[in-house]
Amino acid sequence: MGSNSYQRIYAVVRRIPEGRVATYGQVASLAGLAGHARQVGYALHALPDGTAVPWHRVVNANGGISLRSMPGGELVQRGLLEREGIRLDPRGRVPLARVRWLPRRKTIQ
Repeated sequence: MGSNSYQRIYAVVRRIPEGRVATYGQVASLAGLAGHARQVGYALHALPDGTAVPWHRVVNANGGISLRSMPGGELVQRGLLEREGIRLDPRGRVPLARVRWLPRRKTIQ
């Protein structure tokens, strides 16, 4: 999977509205990469600092924040989500039933 796949992933992530989240698997499916949730993680990890792509709106299948290679990265993501009004439960998970993004258009071409 190359840079074209990353661009499709970024296009999906840019569509996630403020106050909503999507899972890695959901982003992969919407980008036409079903079954490649891990590739979404690689693509988001490759983003430069200060990117406009709202990477923080992508969570794991349980609604949790995945561990980061940078110490404290999880706290950054949590803070960004909380600034958008998304509260995490005591286990550090977002309420997917309430805040999962449900797009009208199914895939990115």
